[in-house]
Amino acid sequence: MENDIQQKIVRYEKFVNESLRKDLKDTLDARDAVYDQISEYLKLGKDIEVIKDNGLTEMKTQVDLGSNFYVQAKIPDTKHIFVNVGFGFHAQLTLDEALAFITQKEAFLQKKAERLTEKAAQIRAHIKIVLEAMAEIMKLSKGPLPRNLEL
Repeated sequence: MENDIQQKIVRYEKFVNESLRKDLKDTLDARDAVYDQISEYLKLGKDIEVIKDNGLTEMKTQVDLGSNFYVQAKIPDTKHIFVNVGFGFHAQLTLDEALAFITQKEAFLQKKAERLTEKAAQIRAHIKIVLEAMAEIMKLSKGPLPRNLEL
């Protein structure tokens, strides 16, 4: 009987550590990636506003090629920009079209981030339920507490 209870405790610990905690980490990483996308779109929106407010028709800027390696770039015409619309596609939009797209995309991404936050909360709740069940089993069997009873 005692050996059976210990096996169940080990199985629950394994489920929490190998399945639920991994799912929680993956969900939180996905949510962080969505927040990064939101940040990029908001930054682009602010840059477009600066271009429009100052009436810039051409400009010089620095472009990050990756790993914080920047090169100078000259933009001869600021009437149109290319915007990443998803799935590897870029669309040439006017500044006003780009601002409208950014507003819609930001709202979509916010909803996606909220869904991921809710999913993370559900996973945390599942972890807590399993840990509480393990604690209850340990109380009933009066054995040693499991090694990992923290969320």
